[in-house]
Amino acid sequence: MRTWQEELLQITEPACSETEVFARIESAAKSMGFDHCAYGLRVPWPLTNPKILMMNNYSSVWQKRYAEAGYLLIDPTVQHGRQSQTPLVWTEDVFAGSRQLWEDARAHGLPVGWAQSSLDSNGVGGMLSLARSHDLLTPKELRAKENQMHWLVNIAHLTLSRFLIEKSTQSQNIGLTPREVEVLKWTADGKSAQEIADILNVTKHVIDFHIKNAIHKLQTANKSAAVVKAAMLGLLN
Repeated sequence: MRTWQEELLQITEPACSETEVFARIESAAKSMGFDHCAYGLRVPWPLTNPKILMMNNYSSVWQKRYAEAGYLLIDPTVQHGRQSQTPLVWTEDVFAGSRQLWEDARAHGLPVGWAQSSLDSNGVGGMLSLARSHDLLTPKELRAKENQMHWLVNIAHLTLSRFLIEKSTQSQNIGLTPREVEVLKWTADGKSAQEIADILNVTKHVIDFHIKNAIHKLQTANKSAAVVKAAMLGLLN
């Protein structure tokens, strides 16, 4: 008989798509007693308006209501997740400043929930929410399941962020050339365009050309931002 750790690690096995991975996470959530789960990924670019990517198995009616009401902007669980990786149990007090959201969630069969965020070394943040329509989360249940829930949070972020970021990258059609990647790596190491030119035995004009192309493809304002975005996308690995 497999341990719960082995069961959860199966989620990390090769998959064809983020949909397949999410189905595994959904199954794990149900085995822990939760009917619904949601994963949100906050990609830290553009820096002035970070992109949010979401997957969940909530009803289509609730998804539509949540989007139309702009609840993402005022959701206290999301705000908490941006500031802390401490687990958060949904309570009336948590939603004290968002009463309409709380009432709507309960009306749509989501009165019980738990959420925790995760942040990786590239600054990409994700949050997993687990919810159900019945039975309050007691301290006893949380103590019994908290390790499994924490594992699921980290596994969800590890697996889904990889797919979603890759998908986001492909949609932007970045397509950096090997030379552009090389120039960005040297830039990340603090080298000037002239120093990179000397290292690669080319002219500074050639380096400036590659940097300009990289900035354009990455849709950033300057080379520093291009390096940051490329690194976060895993293009400099």
